[in-house]
Amino acid sequence: MRRDIFQAIADPTRRAIIALIAVQAMTPNALAEHFDTSRQAVSKHLQILTECGVVNQSQQGREIYYKLDIDKMKEIDQWIAQFRRIWETRFSQLDNLLQTLKSEKNEK
Repeated sequence: MRRDIFQAIADPTRRAIIALIAVQAMTPNALAEHFDTSRQAVSKHLQILTECGVVNQSQQGREIYYKLDIDKMKEIDQWIAQFRRIWETRFSQLDNLLQTLKSEKNEK
């Protein structure tokens, strides 16, 4: 079963893992050091992130390193962009209204 990209970011621990591996590829043990949880719990999160296509794994010797697939994260950005445009329009409208009210106040 292929998971949805939004399942990857739904959990705060997975978001924290994404933030960590965005900087550099890491092993599950290295990641587990950043959390108050077991290595197995971190591995489960990594499994979900892998199923979502957010992270890729590569083996170097005996270690498996996980790294962020930044192109997959673009899906989230594209989805958020539609809302960003809506809010930017609303903020512009609010700014125009405030400028109008300020002008009217100064005229009185």
